[in-house]
Formats: sequence, structure tokens, C-alpha cells
Amino acid sequence: MALKCGIVGLPNVGKSTLFNCLSNAKAQSANFPFCTIEPNVGTITVPDERLNKLSELVHPERVLPTTIEIVDIAGLVKGASKGEGLGNKFLGNIRETDAIIHVLRCFDDDNIVHVDGSVDPVRDKEIIDIELQLKDLETVDKRLIAAGKSARSGDKNILSMVSILERYKKALESALSARTVELNEAEKLLARDLQLLTNKPIMYVCNVDEDSVKTGNKYVDAVRKSVADENAEVLVIGAAIEADIAELETYEERQEFLGDLGLEEAGVAKLIKAAYKLLNLYTYFTAGVKEVRAWTIKSGFTAPQAAGVIHSDFEKGFIRAEVIKYDDYIKHGSEAAVKDAGKLGVEGKEYVVEDGDVMHFRFNV
Repeated sequence: MALKCGIVGLPNVGKSTLFNCLSNAKAQSANFPFCTIEPNVGTITVPDERLNKLSELVHPERVLPTTIEIVDIAGLVKGASKGEGLGNKFLGNIRETDAIIHVLRCFDDDNIVHVDGSVDPVRDKEIIDIELQLKDLETVDKRLIAAGKSARSGDKNILSMVSILERYKKALESALSARTVELNEAEKLLARDLQLLTNKPIMYVCNVDEDSVKTGNKYVDAVRKSVADENAEVLVIGAAIEADIAELETYEERQEFLGDLGLEEAGVAKLIKAAYKLLNLYTYFTAGVKEVRAWTIKSGFTAPQAAGVIHSDFEKGFIRAEVIKYDDYIKHGSEAAVKDAGKLGVEGKEYVVEDGDVMHFRFNV
């Protein structure tokens, strides 16, 4: 599925360094603003221990993990909403993503220039928030003018849209993001076409020094306090440490390095998993001697929709899905043993796929 997370932040906060650790695609990394001008897109493998366990049981010819796309977007400055710096390009690139990873500098280092001259992640966050809110306010005002003219017809959907736009306008003028406005399900469907930048799900990544990776620091505490009402996840990562880990050749070397730091898992692995969750994605598996493979679906997908991720013909000609719960597969050790235990389910078109389902599809085209 072509869903993307965009990495954003002020210039020189560690976005490109982090992107390099996440992806095989290499973004230029340098100690000056606007190092990243064109957005770099990397296809990121999603770590999933369940895939490894299934492959140990099945012994397939190949194992294929699922992926998501991460986009490294050029740094932003004050006035971006009015076209300052790379403003319009930056905002356009964000609009094309499905979720935002906002990197905040939470470390002191006199050798790395800060675009505003001092380290203050809450101020940095607010700079980007304001620019995105101003751009959204511009969008809302334009739509209100158009909707206001059409509202005279009395169309219920148009009247509902006007109500939504007015609530968005009030929030944005109060320096609140669109995601803080509560909408019912019908209103959410109407509002989707607005593509507001501050309506995208967001996660904050605090880029810290080595000493702060495990416990955080005063900057991280300030960020957590400032986003307490946003229902957003805050991750603490040391981009420089992750860069060192990425240079190590073997899995064993990386684990030893993490052990020396007192860490169980690399920060980028946590970030990828969190990004996957942020996009509201699930994984289901197919398992056979040819391959064990993870597939990405949106939460709430039915069995035919999940089948369509493999091939559109699977969805068109869907007959049924044979479903094994992941825990049952691991417990019994094979598909045959699961069948013998009576744990293989046969599901129809209405079945909503659960995260971790192991599935076979029957179809006819």
C-alpha cells in the first residue's frame, strides 16, 4: 500500500541523519540549513518478530517483510506559509503524506548550528505548528467562501460542511491544530477532502545525545508537557547513535552495541513500528513453502479487500478465506496441525481481518 510518513522539522535537527538510518536511500547530511531540498523517499522494512517465527516453522524458500514509505522533507523556517525559504514546496510535500514524524532537537552541541541560535524544542515545534495552521486557515477560508454560496440551496451535506469549516476556523485562529476538533464519523468523511495539514496523525521524535537515550532530559520533559493534550506519541531517539549502529556489519555486532548502551532494541526499529501504527495499518501473513510474506492493510479491511492487496483479481473473484490466528499457528506448529485441532476458520466476504491473521484465499475469475 502506498502510504507515506513524512519526516519534518526545522533545518539541522537531525532529520536526514535519521532518514539515512531508516532507509537504504541516502539523503545528504550536512551541518547547514536546507541540506535536503528535494524530498527523499525511502522504502522501509517493518521489523516483525511474528514473520521470523512463522518462517522458522514453515522453512520457506524466501521471506518477504512488509514495508512503508518514509519521506525526508526539506527543513522549514518562519514564514513558510507565505512562501519563505522553501515554504510552498515544503507544505506541498507534507500534503502528499499520510502522517507526520516531527523531529525535534533535544541536545546541546556547540558544533552543530541551530537555525534560531539556541536549543528550544517547544519553540521549534510551535514554529512548524503555526506555519501549518496558517496554511490550513487559508484553505478553510477559501472553502468557506465557496461553501457559503452553495449553502443557500439547503443541501444537508453543504450545511454540515459549513459547520465543520467554522469549527476548524475557530480552532486554527486559536493556534490549535485541526486534529483537535471533534467530529462524528459522517463529518470525518466530509472533512477528508479538505486534506488539512494539521489533521494528519503526528508523532514527535526527540533527537537526544547518547547520555539521554534511556532516561530523556529536560528538553524531552518539556516536549512531553507541551503535547500532553494532543494524544500524540513521543519517542526518544539518538540519531547519532543510530547512525553508528547502521554502520555495523552484523546483527550480532549491533546487538552487542545496544547491550553496551543498555538498550534492548534500536531506536529506528521502535520508530518504524510506531510509524506503522500511526498510519493505522495492520499486517496479515501468507505462509507456504514458496514464501512466508507479510502484507499491509488498513485497519478495518474485509477479507476481499485484504485479498485485493495481493492482486485485484483476488478481490474480484473472492470466494472465501481460510484463516488461522497467529497464536494458534505458533501453538500447533503447522497448518496441518491447526486443521487437526479444529482451529482453521473459513470466512466469507464480511470478515474483518485482524492483525496477525495467517490467510489463504480462494477465488475464481
